[in-house]
Amino acid sequence: MANNGMYPFQTPRLTKDNYENWCLRMKALLGAQDAWEITHKGFESPQNEASLSRQEKEALTKTRMKDQHALTLIHQCLDDSMFAKVANANTAKEAWEILQNSLQGVDKVKKVRLQVLRGEFETLRMKESESISDYYSRVMTIVNQMKRYGETIEDVRVIEKILRSLTPKFDYVVCVIESKDLDSMTIENVMGDLQAQEDKLNRRQEESIEQALKAKAFLKNNREEKNQKRQGRGRGRGYGQQGCGRSDREDRTSSRNRGRSRGRGRFNYQRPNEKKHDKSNIECYNCQKFGHFSWECQNESRNEERANLIEDQQDIEEPTLLLALKNEEKNDASTWYLDNGASNHMCGDKEAFVELDEKVKGNVSFGDSSKVQIQGKGTILISLKDGSHSLITEVYYVPKLRSNILSLGQLLEKGYEIHMKDCCLWLRDQCGNLVAKVSMSKNRMFMLNLKTIDAKCLKASVENEAWC
Repeated sequence: MANNGMYPFQTPRLTKDNYENWCLRMKALLGAQDAWEITHKGFESPQNEASLSRQEKEALTKTRMKDQHALTLIHQCLDDSMFAKVANANTAKEAWEILQNSLQGVDKVKKVRLQVLRGEFETLRMKESESISDYYSRVMTIVNQMKRYGETIEDVRVIEKILRSLTPKFDYVVCVIESKDLDSMTIENVMGDLQAQEDKLNRRQEESIEQALKAKAFLKNNREEKNQKRQGRGRGRGYGQQGCGRSDREDRTSSRNRGRSRGRGRFNYQRPNEKKHDKSNIECYNCQKFGHFSWECQNESRNEERANLIEDQQDIEEPTLLLALKNEEKNDASTWYLDNGASNHMCGDKEAFVELDEKVKGNVSFGDSSKVQIQGKGTILISLKDGSHSLITEVYYVPKLRSNILSLGQLLEKGYEIHMKDCCLWLRDQCGNLVAKVSMSKNRMFMLNLKTIDAKCLKASVENEAWC
């Protein structure tokens, strides 16, 4: 803004884009200098000044000085290009009208501009990422512009517009406000209620993020503990005639003499050139007995007993799902089906995972022999009714899955107790506490409504290995 040596204040600079705001500031400035009235109404110079009395001549001189004072203030606000428009104006009123007509337009232009502003006002909608104060500023900017072009807008019209254009998270407080007499309310009162609701929602979101951070820290600590316990534990495989157990990492570096048998075992890792292994601390993954690897286990029925698993060219076993999915079905993202035919928990919503290892791949087989791909394995954080949080671990991410699945078999392996009677399913934890009581739906399904915690910023890809 321009600043001159005559006045102890700054004058607002006029551009081709800020006439409405400049006009308001100049009205206040000219009013403070007792020069707005003469700028707005002007004055008439007498045709014969010689006939005026001494007092009339003194009054005329003061009026002209006031007019020149106002004209000087206007000149101080203009750059060279704008000054060229009013260079021939002799009075403040002439200069003001020239600027008004050139920048704001004549009546027809005003009407067109007002129609545009009305359209913008009616189409205003609050954005999801926008705060209530920012949206209020956008609304009032257009409202003030409409008023400058002659539109009469009552407060109740602005209130109604704001209430019907908010995001869904304000639905509750909007219903409360609309139940009152809007004609007796001010915009400031309504904005105070909306701001209070927004602050409350923000606090809840911060608490959820804090809980998610704690859960992530808990997961990280657990994974570190598991990694420490797994030192010396590897996945054994049969190698030709030798059949010695080797770790996964070493296994991937060699493919010679590899037999078709597969097994797993726990052991303290020894170097390949050592001749003898101490198997006393080795636990077989098949029969849970000590003294041998799972590939050495004599229990020949181990493969036949795994009815829901199919040997595939992947790093993980392939789960079988007996729940038929129809393309026309639309399931709520918070709905989880309890299925005793599914061998693993599965979810199709990537945003629901707080931790996801996308290196885990595989296929899911359906009852109609079709298959869809597994794109990862991770953990989902859910909110319980009492406000606490819990984790669902070892969940496969299946992008094309339209229904979330909780495997009853996987829950049983975790130590949960499942009891079904009288069209109800009771789920209890390892301590016997009731976790859920689910009634059977009309289509003979058991469904749970689980609220997942949105923690996009907490997701992390596991680089080294899949954690369970």
